[in-house]
Amino acid sequence: MNSRLSILILVLTIMISACGSSDKNVKQQTNTMSEAINVPGFNGDSAYLYIDRQVNFGPRVPGTDAHAACASWLENTMRGFADTVIVQGFRARAYNGEVLRGKNIISSFNVENKKRVLLCAHWDSRPYADHDPDIASHNTAIDGANDGASGVGVLMEAARQFGKQNPAIGVDIIFFDLEDYGPPQDAQNYAGEDNWGLGSQYWANNPHKNNYRARYGILLDMVGVEDATFLMEGFSMMYAPSRVKKVWDMADDLGYGKYFPDEKGSYITDDHYYVNRIINIPTINIIHLDPESSNGSFFDHWHTVKDNMEFIDKNTLQVVGTVVLNVVYREKG
Repeated sequence: MNSRLSILILVLTIMISACGSSDKNVKQQTNTMSEAINVPGFNGDSAYLYIDRQVNFGPRVPGTDAHAACASWLENTMRGFADTVIVQGFRARAYNGEVLRGKNIISSFNVENKKRVLLCAHWDSRPYADHDPDIASHNTAIDGANDGASGVGVLMEAARQFGKQNPAIGVDIIFFDLEDYGPPQDAQNYAGEDNWGLGSQYWANNPHKNNYRARYGILLDMVGVEDATFLMEGFSMMYAPSRVKKVWDMADDLGYGKYFPDEKGSYITDDHYYVNRIINIPTINIIHLDPESSNGSFFDHWHTVKDNMEFIDKNTLQVVGTVVLNVVYREKG
């Protein structure tokens, strides 16, 4: 083989290799683009307005006009976003023997998809400001802007996004009633963890669909004040540690590690506890835990008359909502 022919063969080999490499790069880029997930933006301003609207009804204490009016508004608003909305009426006996009427409001997206995720929050507000520094206020119902309305507001904005762009999986959003009707701090003679979360207990024993299952659940509680810290709550770590890791890793990837520190928190008897214990859906609680607060557990104005719109922070709502949307939309169907 002469030198001129050898050079020609070498050049052709290099060209063919370059073309093959280029085709491979194009295929890789195409695959990456096809696998890219379009997560809609969360609107913290919108979530704030949904919270404000709830608070404007007045304390959502069962048996009051405010409770009834807010229930109707929640149902009608969610019907504009979801494929189906079910209002699960129920009766439950409170710690003091009183029989209360409650309503769990259940909104579903992608109803035919058997692969589902559960999102939840409680929408009622506490009838007692039993941790208020002013003893005279202990029998006053609270606005529950953070403790109640904040989680609902974030999930309403998430629902608005689901209604515009379906995730790859099915989603059920439940607003639990009668979460916060437990005994007042002053009534130490009423014991028992089952005095709380009456709506979630009812639903877990009577799900809205027979044999209902979800991959996992996420509860939002007290997610609205400035610089909130969402520690890894105890029952979440007990029942669903991999889901905690999933959500906290997502928050860290999004740059929100300050809000979701890699730090374990205390055990909180909340709606997720009953969902885990009764219906066995691994469910975590994104809840503001602050051992340095004035009450030693939650935000400073927990169960006081100051749990109002003054202390709701749009930035925190934005963070929590963005994390939730990214977790849901990145779930494979």
